[in-house]
Amino acid sequence: MELSKSGSKDKFGSSINIVTASKFPGLNTLGISIGRTDIEVDGLVNFHNHPRASEMIFVKEGGLDVGFLDTQNKLFQKALKEGDVFVIPKGLFHFFLNRGVEVTTVLSVFNSQNPGLGSPTATPSSESVEKIKKLISLSESEVDSLNDLSLALSEIIYS
Repeated sequence: MELSKSGSKDKFGSSINIVTASKFPGLNTLGISIGRTDIEVDGLVNFHNHPRASEMIFVKEGGLDVGFLDTQNKLFQKALKEGDVFVIPKGLFHFFLNRGVEVTTVLSVFNSQNPGLGSPTATPSSESVEKIKKLISLSESEVDSLNDLSLALSEIIYS
């Protein structure tokens, strides 16, 4: 697997490449996998989770805002710079947002050979909506029109 360079970018300006046991059989039974994420300026890795793994990230280049919602819908977020490390607990929904002036490269390590990937599909609770409003400054009318967490972030950030 190639992690030395960025892959093709998605519509949010990010490229994600995770090496798991299915792509690299040498990881089978080791309980680990690794990934590389590249995020363009104003790019986003939308809310997602890894149901079978915690994720530890290392900011190789650039900087980003990272955040996750805990099981009580409490938002934890931090602005990271080059060289910083951050941990996202197993199964919690999280995002990466590059508000900087250069492309950001993040290396991730997962404590599972198959961390999985999930997206939110349910309508967010009113408490979650309040957290999102604080995070990205939504107007009341924008909040009223939200159908799900994923759609909310992509529409607001990229409109």
